[in-house]
Amino acid sequence: MNLEEIKKFLSDNKEQEDVKAYLGELSRPTVDGVKGFLDTEEGKKLLQPRLDSNFTKGLETWKQNNLEKLVEEEVNKRSTKSPEQIEIEKLKKQIEDAEKARNRESLVNKALKVAKEKNLPDGIIDFFIGENEEGTLTNLTKLEEEYSKAVQKAVDEVFKNGGRDVPGGSGGDNSVGANFAKTANQQVEVPKTNIWD
Repeated sequence: MNLEEIKKFLSDNKEQEDVKAYLGELSRPTVDGVKGFLDTEEGKKLLQPRLDSNFTKGLETWKQNNLEKLVEEEVNKRSTKSPEQIEIEKLKKQIEDAEKARNRESLVNKALKVAKEKNLPDGIIDFFIGENEEGTLTNLTKLEEEYSKAVQKAVDEVFKNGGRDVPGGSGGDNSVGANFAKTANQQVEVPKTNIWD
């Protein structure tokens, strides 16, 4: 029998149980066959994503279990500070934080006092606290200027809407204020009449 006759026999009798079993044995991969296939380009393309996936999972597991501990050990090795020095640094930081808090409280109190003197709204003072007293006072002066401009603009707008034109614009010694002051200081004579006469 030659190869063609064997192929024809197997094809014609492929439904028989003994032929199916024989063909199943032939189609089963062998270790050498799989190794040979994996060394080809197609085999590498098939295998590489699986290897990468397994490696990534293993690396993540290792990181979760070991990395933090190893980093901490390495930092401790490289650190030339003794535990006492580390504790002293922590205490220094706590003291600095407490000083900053006291300084901020002092600045807030000073800012509230200045705001009250200048009739500024105190609900927004926290936004104007600077690094030091000078910076805080500078910020409050700027607030006062802008706040005064806004109030004057609102007053002018109310007068304008009420049908009264404010000559001279906003702020300062305008003629309306000057006229009011003159009128207030003048003595007005009221005619004397006796209603019983």
